[in-house]
Amino acid sequence: MTTIAVTGHTDLTEDSVPLIRAALDDLLRRYSGGGELVGVSCIAAGADSLFAEAVLAAGGRLTVVVPARDYRRTKVRPEHAALFDRLVEAADEVLVLPRERSDWQAYAAANAILVERADRLVAVWNGEPPSGRGGGTADAVQDARAAGVPVEVVWPQGAGRRGGS
Repeated sequence: MTTIAVTGHTDLTEDSVPLIRAALDDLLRRYSGGGELVGVSCIAAGADSLFAEAVLAAGGRLTVVVPARDYRRTKVRPEHAALFDRLVEAADEVLVLPRERSDWQAYAAANAILVERADRLVAVWNGEPPSGRGGGTADAVQDARAAGVPVEVVWPQGAGRRGGS
């Protein structure tokens, strides 16, 4: 069994979505078959949900990490709610962290679970350094590398973030 966790940007441009999904499908194809793939994701909008969908499409099992008890109510936007709920329903395991509020500390705690459970980390990441707040994509990459977890960066040609790189 191979457990692959994901971290990634939530603010992907619309044109990036099919590029990233295709790259994730290609990557996960190496691990699919026989129920041996487990994907771990916080299923946020953007990269996390794209990865979760790709894991399920590859025949893998999904573990969802919800950063805090209020996450669904306060952080999941209406346009993402149906997909979020569908992925929770499809998950083999859902871990809701024992935190009341979804904040940077909750995201950092969720990242720690991702790194702890992962044999590998997939980072849908443009390579930008951490913002300094903690709990972001670059922070998860740094944490995984520090823990000796292999990191595979997915950022295909043409991918971008809304309002920037």
